[in-house]
Amino acid sequence: MKFGVLGPVLVDGVEVAAPRQRALLAMLVLDAGRIVGHDQLIGGLYAEPPAGAANALQSQVSRLRRAVPGLVIEHHPAGYRLVAEPSVVDHLRCVELLEAGRVADALALWRGPALADVDAPFVPEARQRLTEVLIRCALSGGTSEQLRDLVAEHPLREDVRAALMRSLHRDGRQTEALDVFTQGRALLADELGVDPSPVLASAHLEVLRAQAPHRGVPAQLTSFVGRDEDLRRVSKWLRDNRLVTLIGPGGTGKTRLAVEVAHREPGEVAFVDLSATADVARAVLDGLGIREAGLLSAGPLSVEDRLHAALAARDVVLVVDNCEHVVDDAARVLGGILTTCPDVRVLATSREPLGITGETLSPVTALDDDAATRLFLDRARAVKPGFHADPAVIAEVCRRLDGIALAIELAAARVRSLPLTEIAARLDDRFRLLSKGSRTAAPRHRTLHAVVEWSWDLLTDAERDLAARFTVFSGGAALDTVTAVCQSDVDTLTSLVDKSLVEVTDDRYRMLDTIRAFCATHAPDLRREHARWFLDRTQQAEPHLRSHDQIQWLARLAADHDNLVAAVTWATAHDLGLALELVAALATYYWFRGLRTEAAQQADAVLHACGETPPHGREQEYALCLLIAWPVATGDQSARIRQADALMDRLLDPPRYPIMTMMWGMALGAPEDDSQVWHRRNRLLGQDPWSAALALVGDGLVARMGGDPATGAELLHRAAAAFTRVGDRWGAALAFNQLGEIALDQGDAAHALIHIERGRGLLDELGATEDTAEAVIARAQATLMTGDLDGARADFVLALSLSRRAGALVVQAGAHLGLAELARVTGDYATAYLECDQAWERCPGGWYGPDQMRCHIAVQRGRVAKAEGDRGKARRHFEEALRRAVGQRNLVTETAVRAELAALAAP
Repeated sequence: MKFGVLGPVLVDGVEVAAPRQRALLAMLVLDAGRIVGHDQLIGGLYAEPPAGAANALQSQVSRLRRAVPGLVIEHHPAGYRLVAEPSVVDHLRCVELLEAGRVADALALWRGPALADVDAPFVPEARQRLTEVLIRCALSGGTSEQLRDLVAEHPLREDVRAALMRSLHRDGRQTEALDVFTQGRALLADELGVDPSPVLASAHLEVLRAQAPHRGVPAQLTSFVGRDEDLRRVSKWLRDNRLVTLIGPGGTGKTRLAVEVAHREPGEVAFVDLSATADVARAVLDGLGIREAGLLSAGPLSVEDRLHAALAARDVVLVVDNCEHVVDDAARVLGGILTTCPDVRVLATSREPLGITGETLSPVTALDDDAATRLFLDRARAVKPGFHADPAVIAEVCRRLDGIALAIELAAARVRSLPLTEIAARLDDRFRLLSKGSRTAAPRHRTLHAVVEWSWDLLTDAERDLAARFTVFSGGAALDTVTAVCQSDVDTLTSLVDKSLVEVTDDRYRMLDTIRAFCATHAPDLRREHARWFLDRTQQAEPHLRSHDQIQWLARLAADHDNLVAAVTWATAHDLGLALELVAALATYYWFRGLRTEAAQQADAVLHACGETPPHGREQEYALCLLIAWPVATGDQSARIRQADALMDRLLDPPRYPIMTMMWGMALGAPEDDSQVWHRRNRLLGQDPWSAALALVGDGLVARMGGDPATGAELLHRAAAAFTRVGDRWGAALAFNQLGEIALDQGDAAHALIHIERGRGLLDELGATEDTAEAVIARAQATLMTGDLDGARADFVLALSLSRRAGALVVQAGAHLGLAELARVTGDYATAYLECDQAWERCPGGWYGPDQMRCHIAVQRGRVAKAEGDRGKARRHFEEALRRAVGQRNLVTETAVRAELAALAAP
């Protein structure tokens, strides 16, 4: 949920209709994440507080919660607190962006005057504070138009007027800048009787000292879109440094950015294009417009001597474009100029650094989604006036093109002849699709293929070999992985980084998909080596996932998630033994990350590829795949569960991956004490501390479902402590969540919330989305038990969102079932039935988990029918629930359903 006060007050882009509730929301948003006192809220809302102001405030809060479903406002003894992260509150995000130097993004958050649609006592002071933030943004890098608007609103602010003058000056509008000064000087004299301050006088002097207009910078035929912040940053760096090099892959817009910077330079500028020459010195001389003959009166001089003589006393900016194919010569020539000509500054573009002392590097990276979308629309409307399309589809096209400016422009040019959906569908063959560009462009920029081929041709043989091999990775890889799988050395990899073929962030190396698609056409098939490496890495990691360094190892595997998926996918099609090993080794990772649905889908695909008989020597891995797959597989899974049980029965020792025992227990349901199943489970439990903690959880669940909650709670407390000693947050969270369930069964909402929140906090550390969604459902149930209907609704909606993100159908069903209970409590029986239907539709034809959910759905339907007064319908639903509970040996649910039936039978 996103909040906005920099303009009209919005929640997720929607206005709050009631004026007083809108004002209340604005006050809470202004202090988001902090408690706002009762007195402050009352004083801010009412010029003359009414009698019973505290009750009136409470009423407004309740109405606001109802008006904005999902809004989380906590009540505290001292006041109220809006629960929201700074990143989703526009005025807080604005300050973050400003402090990070992202001025354009900060200014883009402003939609008009702050609090534009709010009229309340707190507004004038709050609006003034927010306006100061806007002024800070504008002073740091606002456009001339933005600054002119601020001068109109604050005509006596000399700092704003000076910033406007400098901005106009940079745009080449010196006359307008001088007019702004003249108007300000007159206004200061008339209104305040003072002369301009040093701030304004200094700006005036800068404009008066303006030098000759630009020369030698090529004019552009299209508008400059999407790199306003880069433009401001590079312009500043060029003022402060004598050599700035724009580096990045081909097509990202280095040349265009350099030209725009040059256009804003007030002095002499020369543009030099090195793409078609091998003689750097002569190209620079030509770019300066200097004839070789007649420069000096006597003596033979080299071209470089003539350059130094010509530039020795000149204040000039040299824009030197496309240095990459003559990088050594360019570095030597430009280094000599910088050494001997103190007033020369150089702005270079290259796909690798020049390597000159004092060089400032400015990477020109992919456009972000917003800038890329604006560029696409601008270029598309140039070839097809009136063009419009779904912004989400445009953003997806731009993302798939890696935000490369040239690729986006080439794609936008195709809208004249192809629908956008067709362009998106053809991006898998992007080089053929984007094979036509401007006839006036340099040959290397006419097609996407030519752009990448230019970079490829500049590589050494070793660099080409590694670039081709690198394409085996999905989502990049760490240094040790690259060198091992590609059989390469570190120096070659870093050389590819220097030449902008590979990017590096922290300790991860990655290749843009566009470059990857080109290089892949030259690649050997390393997918088996890739899959084998990640199997070894996963097997190495698995024991650490059940220890104190769990978080670090989960993070390592999570960073390679795309590689792991790619390895399983390839192995499923080419090497079933390897696929079974991979899925089995990944089970603990997927389970602890709360990615059970994704794991089940992978396991199900491997099982379909294997058929009904496990490959020889892979029986244990096959059984684990059966146990992983059943929660989401369609159809009756009883045969698969029986097969897994039979394979488990053949094991003489605990399985290689201890989590297999837990999954087996989940598939079979709770065993009876001293039963054959109970003894088999205990025989296969390992002797390690983690398995011992897991046994305590299993025994606790058996006791709970067997109708002994006190013993169950005691065992689960011991399990939580044991998992904590081991260092496994997931296991501890499992125990705490079950303790919360026991407290809920006993009607103890306070203790239920304590246990559930402890478990949820641990799951947050793991980033386990699916498990976190289940914990939020439990919290919602406890909150509902306390009577906080708004808080419960917010949590059920949050759980639904989280489970959708994870693709977890059974958890989605649980969230819908919670909303059904909420509707029943409020008397909205039609909605309750509808939510029960939604829950039922999300229960796949699995075994224990989905069938357990169907049992709960039947109970809820029975309670709704009972509340409506339809005793016969209620009885049918309760009898269905009883049948399912007995089949699952779930005495807790069975007892609850029998009590419902007994109540129906009573007169």
